[in-house]
Parts: sequence; C-alpha cells; structure tokens
Amino acid sequence: MVKKWLDRIFRDKHGNIVIGHPPNLPIIVWAIASVLQLIFKSGTIHTGLETIALIAIVIWSLAELFQGVNYFRRGLGLVAIVGTIVSRL
Repeated sequence: MVKKWLDRIFRDKHGNIVIGHPPNLPIIVWAIASVLQLIFKSGTIHTGLETIALIAIVIWSLAELFQGVNYFRRGLGLVAIVGTIVSRL
C-alpha cells in the first residue's frame, strides 16, 4: 500500500521517478531576475526585475500545478504559488 502511494507521488506516466529535471525557461528567467535584483537594489530597474521575477515564478508554478509529471511536481507548484501569494501580502 505504501509503495503504491509513493509510486503515485514520485513516478511519471512512464514509470520513471521524477523529483527534479533540467530547469525550464520560466524558472531560468526567475533565477536571473532574482539575482539581478541583488545588484540593482532600488529604482526602476529593480522594480522591473521584481515584476519579471514574479511573473516568471507564477507561470512556472501554475505550469507545475496543472501539468506536473507527478504529484510531487504538482505539489511543488502549489507550494510555490501559495508562497508567492503569502509573500506579497
């Protein structure tokens, strides 16, 4: 029973265990914009980078939430979107 439960969480439709995979474009954009915010600490550029990072992480988290290859990846999307919303409150 536990093995079947773990398989449903971590395996994709082909039976492969998937916890992480190479980053896709939204996560790369988010990471670059986030790092650049450390360099540009204020002003219009910082605000633009903050907006770009926010949009990128929302796109990534929604894609994972609705199209993730397994329940673990979908859970990551849920955690990211909830964390993003909470951090903005």
